[in-house]
Amino acid sequence: MAQAIQLHLNQALMRIPRRAESADRSTLAATYVAAGSFSAMINSADHQILFGRRGTGKTHALLHLQDLAERTGDLAIHLDLRTIGSTGGLYANTALSPAQRGTQLLVDTLEAVHDRLFSYAVDGSSPDQDALLRGLDALVSAATEVEVIGETEQEQTFGDAREREYTAELSVTPRGGARASARHKTSATASSRRKRTGVEQHRVLFGPLSRAVQAVADGVRPARLWLLLDEWSSVPVDLQPFLADLLRRSVLPARGVTVKIAAIEHRARFFVPLENDYLGIEVGSDAASAVSLDDALVFDQSPEAAQGFFRELFASHVRPILASMLPAAVPGDFVDAAFRSGAFPELVRAAEGVPRDAINIAALAAQQAHGGRITLAHVRRAARDWYLRDKQSVISRDTEADRLLGLLVDEVIGRRRSRTFLLPTGDRPAAVDTLCDARLLHILRRGVVDPRRPGRLYDGYAIDYGCYVTLLGGGATDSTKHLPADVFAVDKAVVDLQRLCANS
Repeated sequence: MAQAIQLHLNQALMRIPRRAESADRSTLAATYVAAGSFSAMINSADHQILFGRRGTGKTHALLHLQDLAERTGDLAIHLDLRTIGSTGGLYANTALSPAQRGTQLLVDTLEAVHDRLFSYAVDGSSPDQDALLRGLDALVSAATEVEVIGETEQEQTFGDAREREYTAELSVTPRGGARASARHKTSATASSRRKRTGVEQHRVLFGPLSRAVQAVADGVRPARLWLLLDEWSSVPVDLQPFLADLLRRSVLPARGVTVKIAAIEHRARFFVPLENDYLGIEVGSDAASAVSLDDALVFDQSPEAAQGFFRELFASHVRPILASMLPAAVPGDFVDAAFRSGAFPELVRAAEGVPRDAINIAALAAQQAHGGRITLAHVRRAARDWYLRDKQSVISRDTEADRLLGLLVDEVIGRRRSRTFLLPTGDRPAAVDTLCDARLLHILRRGVVDPRRPGRLYDGYAIDYGCYVTLLGGGATDSTKHLPADVFAVDKAVVDLQRLCANS
């Protein structure tokens, strides 16, 4: 019986959904776990940008926020920008100018918003249906303005034809009378033709569009309209400022509207400076704040907080699964029932603050454990398998990033016997951002000050657990044995990337 229960516990771990969009709304609402005060931070009426790497729960957070908004009677629209228009076709066609592609992106986004709002209106949910429909009509008119861009030819043709016929005839009749006749004919023709050749293009007029958005917001009152834009980084980088500028000029100023955007920080461009102005959104001015899920999930200074978060995360996810499998024998503490001593803290360490990595490593470990409790050896083998399968195989396609990772592992872990290092803030190659996006480097601390030069700031990074897990041994009971140290002292932890690459 005990082995059968253990088998169900492991099967529940393997059945946890890996992505939020694959779960139903009720499950998402029941399984959301906030790190610290993060939920309270995003549940505000301010416009915000939500940053986070892949797997940190951005989509889950937005869907949770949508559920909260709808429970209070507000209207929340969640848009996955991966599904807007033709991201892989027209938007990526570099033969067209960024302005042309950006305008089409704006039109497609507005069309998607209109469709959601129209469904809301015809369902009868709006307190003022007529006002909302009028606002939607204005939104369509502003978003579908078309002009022809090209050359204009004008052709004029004049024709003039005159026919004069004068006939004078005089005849004398037998009765002594006379007859005369005359004929005069004149004709003229003229024609003018204008020919316009070119390509029809959409144009967005921000004035009418802003008024239309305000009319829509007035139509849903007293409810607030929440616009939740997910997968922002799926939009081509050169087009992102155009979409951001649309929001700044027409949506953000509207009363009764709140915009939340989820993006990967290193793959997002919200702001482009111009000569006397700027294109896009200025964080801190147009959008009230940027919230980082990465920072909220950093637990390097509090292992207890990390374990508490992931303990609640797993319990909330497996609870509805176990309820259908073991209705009469659900264990009180899932983690203690599923993991042996030392295994769960090692899983938390291996996840490096990324929930999706924790779920995948736990599923692989449960698969290895089968009908037994998960051990430290299971976690380490699973972490290594996940690293090779999901991370190393992807980064190997990027020669520069793969080479830099190898150099950092040799220098930091191999020579310094540490897993952490410092890089100057804002002065890093693109390969570092690539490694962060792939969750092979993790930012643990920001703004580390050099006491000898207070004007210099550094960011503290950690190398992913999968890069050094083989050094820890396969099944040692002491999970901290051979674990690389965390060092953030400026005189010991700074890495000179230029010198490192030059000497390799």
